Amino acid sequence: MRITLALTLGALMSTSALAQQAADSVAPEMASQSAFSGLSEAAMAALEAKEAGQPVEADTWMVAAANPLAVEAGADVLRAGGTAADAMVAVQAVLGLVEPQSSGLGGGAFLVWYDARTGDVTTLDGRETAPQSITPTMFQDATGEPLRFFDAVVGGLSVGTPGTPALMEEAHRRWGNANWGSLFRAAITHAEDGFAVSPRLATLVAGDAERLGRFPATASYFLPGGEPIAEGTLLTNQAYADTLHAIASEGVDAFYSGPIAEGIVAAVRGAEGNPGHLSLTDLALYDVVERDAVCVAYRDHDVCGMGPPSSGALTVGQILGMAASYDLGEMGPESADAWRIIGDASRLAFADRGRYMADSDFVPMPTRGLVDPDYLASRAELLAGDNALEEVEAGIPEWDHAMVLADDESLELPSTSHISIVDSFGNALSMTTTIENGFGSRVMAPGGFLLNNELTDFSFRTQRDGVPIANRIEPGKRPRSSMSPTIVLQDGEPVLVVGSPGGSRIIGYVAQTIIAHVDWGMDVQAAIDMPHLVNRFGTYDVEEGTSAVDFQERLEEMGFEVNVRALTSGLHAIAIDETLSGGADRRREGIALGE
Repeated sequence: MRITLALTLGALMSTSALAQQAADSVAPEMASQSAFSGLSEAAMAALEAKEAGQPVEADTWMVAAANPLAVEAGADVLRAGGTAADAMVAVQAVLGLVEPQSSGLGGGAFLVWYDARTGDVTTLDGRETAPQSITPTMFQDATGEPLRFFDAVVGGLSVGTPGTPALMEEAHRRWGNANWGSLFRAAITHAEDGFAVSPRLATLVAGDAERLGRFPATASYFLPGGEPIAEGTLLTNQAYADTLHAIASEGVDAFYSGPIAEGIVAAVRGAEGNPGHLSLTDLALYDVVERDAVCVAYRDHDVCGMGPPSSGALTVGQILGMAASYDLGEMGPESADAWRIIGDASRLAFADRGRYMADSDFVPMPTRGLVDPDYLASRAELLAGDNALEEVEAGIPEWDHAMVLADDESLELPSTSHISIVDSFGNALSMTTTIENGFGSRVMAPGGFLLNNELTDFSFRTQRDGVPIANRIEPGKRPRSSMSPTIVLQDGEPVLVVGSPGGSRIIGYVAQTIIAHVDWGMDVQAAIDMPHLVNRFGTYDVEEGTSAVDFQERLEEMGFEVNVRALTSGLHAIAIDETLSGGADRRREGIALGE
């Protein structure tokens, strides 16, 4: 691994004065890395590089993820000759232990894979499914009005059938070469011997103590003695280790049937005050689905990602496809007009997202029409003025067959995690993984892991004025997601592997990072560190404590409503050229590591 620490943050980001204040965008609780003492010398050097605003470079392989312990586990697999799929299994197993608020065995994920041997891009859908016994009005009260969000989230009612374990095994079956059982060693060791609670985990537990305290198993783990676990506390999880031992020796059948599955169902159906519907049948029926990748041309690149039920690749692709009509590179990141174009392109894309995007196994979708170049060019014409669009409506893309749909109103809050990996064989993996809201449903299975609240990603309403909503809840359906694992290709080969957590703002984070790298020439760490400006539904969110706030007055003059707020992404990216260059988001605790 080659890391040069001589350059300052400002010098490295000289392509953009806007990016020079990126250090200020790190949340206060993220500033301390003391919980990660004891890491390898290489991992500590990677932390120092991130804090200095510098990418990590490598010749052979690289992994970037949200926690150094998880990254080290993946690095060990890659160093031993494993593939990116092998390393992902090791990374995810550790993340589920040390970052339980974001992802884990009780959640779901989307994976994008570039195969160096064939040149193919494959996407795997490990999204959770709605139980077979749910009803359309499950998230409505007796009068037909939607429940308050957290009344639906906390408890078993919001839990969908987990897909992450099945996705881990399917990716390993297709593309792995390491012994399956060996991939869980690091996670089992950390679970049995203990790991130091990180600053982020401690802060989030303290902030969610009331909800975590509702269920005895959850409270006993996160609030021992009634007090939130403190930063630096050595935390063990033997139940999680036992679950991993079973999966390592028996495969994921041990998760989807038998005692582990029975424990999951009992926890969901026994959640006091808000029991759910998940059954052993739902777990037995779960399957990972291979989907067609959605690829959109941008400049001289192809931006490829996950199609429905993810809205990620379509919406990122629409933003870029509309922005491609304008020379953002010439405008530069200091141009308010560039941000007007990006912001209104996002608004137009989100209007289409709310109208059309859902699980295409259940709802007809104009997938090809939404990213058709002629359609995007026509939508881009709406951006030709000098001011913000007064009103934004969904467009009318070309359909294979028509369906009348109403606009959605589902809420998707920030959480989630992202993994980017390139292996020594040239394969690339981008995977975004989640239990949805922070700490998911707050229900902990007897197997030592939290269960998701993914069902609240469905619209709580099923129709509007008699017109059905695409993302309505139905038995077996997968809720729409904003997760946007992305691989950017040039001349058929990957040049950027990227993704982020962050709820529906994921789409903006990923699109901005691609624009910063492709149009504005920023290296991956500079592109990740760049202060965020995100517009989804009309209000322009700008990242507090950064130079993004300098755009507030100009954006308001253009007609935007501006909200200055924290925007905690978790971008992890790898750029591929003659060497590998990795970056990890300074707003979270991860690193990029390679050799």
